[in-house]
This record gives sequence, C-alpha cells and structure tokens, in this order.
Amino acid sequence: MRIRLVAALVSVATLLAIAAPLSAAPAEPTAVVSMGDSYIAGEGGRWDGNTSTSWGDRRGTDRSAYRRGWFWRYEEERVYGDSYANGCHRSDVAPIQSAALGAEAVFNIACSGASTVNLLSAASGGQSYRGELPQADQLAAIAATHDVEVVAISVGGNDLGFTDVILDCVVGYSTSTRWNPNTCNEDQQTNLAAALPGVMNDVARVLADVKAILAAHGDADAKVILQGYPSPVPEAGNIRYVETGWDRTFRGGCPFWDADLNWANQSLIPSITAGLETEATRAGVQFLDLSQSLKGHEPCAGTARQGSAAASGEWLRFLTTGIRQGDAEESLHPNAHGQRALGRCLELAAESDRAVDRCVNTPGSGPGAMLLTDG
Repeated sequence: MRIRLVAALVSVATLLAIAAPLSAAPAEPTAVVSMGDSYIAGEGGRWDGNTSTSWGDRRGTDRSAYRRGWFWRYEEERVYGDSYANGCHRSDVAPIQSAALGAEAVFNIACSGASTVNLLSAASGGQSYRGELPQADQLAAIAATHDVEVVAISVGGNDLGFTDVILDCVVGYSTSTRWNPNTCNEDQQTNLAAALPGVMNDVARVLADVKAILAAHGDADAKVILQGYPSPVPEAGNIRYVETGWDRTFRGGCPFWDADLNWANQSLIPSITAGLETEATRAGVQFLDLSQSLKGHEPCAGTARQGSAAASGEWLRFLTTGIRQGDAEESLHPNAHGQRALGRCLELAAESDRAVDRCVNTPGSGPGAMLLTDG
C-alpha cells in the first residue's frame, strides 16, 4: 500500500512538473542604439537657430547660456553632457534622443569625427576613438544585457573627408574674386569619385559587423537603419545674400561660390546618398534618405531666417570659426531644430516597413511635421 501511495505521489508530482510552465528567464529591457559620426551624435545641438549677435544668449539661440548676476556664462555640458570633454558632442536632442521609439533604454554611442574604422569591432580591425572602445564592441556590450530593437547608423562622411571639402570650398571663396572665382567643385568631384568606392566598401563591412553582433546576442530581428546625410547648404537659387560681399560670410555664415553650392546639392550629397543606399540594400538593412530633409532651412536660405523660431528658422548651424560663439566643429551640422527634425525622421522610419524611405519637411512648419516618402 505504501509503495502504491508513493508511486501515486511521484506520478502526480511528475504530471504537475510537466503541466507547470518552465520559469522564464527575466526579460531583458528593450533598447535603441545610435552609432556613427557627428550627424547622429548630435553635434550642433547646442543651438536653437543662428544669429550674428555674439553676446548674451545670442537672441535666445544658445541653449548653453545662463545668466549669473550681471554676466552671461556658457556651459556646453548642459547640452552635450560628459561627452563634451572628449569631443564626442552627444547632444540631448540627438536624433535617438528626440525620436519617440518607446524603448526602455536609449544609447547614443556615436561620436563626432568617427570614421568606419571606429565603428568596426576590434576583432574586425576596428580602432578606439577619443578614449572610447570601437562602437561595435560597445554595441555588443549593450546587446548582451538588452533586447535591442533599433540600431541607427550614420557613417562614411568623415572617411570621404567632408570637413576637408568644406574647408577647401571656404578657402577658395575667401581668397578669390567674382571676376576670377576659385571654386572647389572641380577638384573635389575628382576626389569624391576616387574615394567613394573604397569608403562604401568600408560601410559594407560596418553593416556586416553590426548584423553579426546582433545575431550573436539573439537580436537578429533588430531593425538596422543606415541613414544618409542632409545637404548642409542651399542651392544658389535659394540664397538671401548676394554672391560677394560682407553679408554672405559674416552675417549669413555661408562663404561659398554659387557654383559650389549647386555642386554640393546636385552632385556631392546625391552621390553619397546613392552609395549608402546601395550598401544598405545589399546588406538587407533599411535606408533612410535625409538628403532633402532640411531643405529650405539651410544657413542663408532665402526661405529661412535667423533667430530661434523653428518653423521659419535655419535648421543647420552656420559656418563659424569658433572665435565669437560656439565651436568651429559645430559648423554645418543640424542645430537643435534640425536634430529634432531628424529624430522625427528616425521615429517614422522605425515604424515603416519599406526598405528605403526619404524624409522631407513640410514648408512653413516645424520639426514635428516631417514626412516620409517612398525612396
């Protein structure tokens, strides 16, 4: 009898064990991540528009300004946090921060000045930058403890020497006359054509690395979005200052010859955009075309004005030497308005099921009125 009772109890216990659900491991917190260069780190986010006024809070445009007694002070860490010290310049309005993506954790590991080699994992030949681990290795550490849902990437511009292109164009404008303009587009177009294939190959390596890391940590279903770059200058047909003179350089902060403005919009940005889209398609990741996203809100655009207003204002930082206000490296990067606009673009792209999306703004409206069109 005892034996039958014990057997019965064992059978019941076995059935209960089978019927009872296995205790699930605690769910990892969800996360979204941005990685790459200054255009996604948030460089320029200190500024709510542009103004040539160099004192006080710069007509309300300087988000780092505060008044103590009779004097105005500027604390860049109010916008860039600890990342200001090492130059990564991750602003509080960077696209990954501005976008409402609904994750429990938000990680911005992008860094101003980063190139493809700084995104690759160390195992793939990646290198540390500004005292931080390669960004793919940082992503691996995040994926080890989080359920990564979205990874947004901006990369390639620094590999193409975008800063050098701008400097060449500015120097050419500043050292020549309208009778004999020293334009930059001829030489820079040759440089672009030579560099583009190699850079796009490196972008492909970054995408492969990111996908492999996500898969290795159980996040193969994460949405990877490679984004392009917005044009930082208006076309010559939409500029509010005459081609030569004081105003275009010192008031507007757009010292470029008309021919170079048109080249940037009609060749430079479209070529980079097409290359990035091709690599995104090949890698099976989503592409977000930002080339027209800030159109009409560039520095000196005839359809925009200086000041802090968003709907009618400039959404990119004008060119500055850093002597009067801010840092020179913030030049021609989306300001706070632009960062919020790109954040809205990212938010929309994360909800989209298309392989390619183009983000555009609504003329006369603020950053919240961004729209996606079929790329």
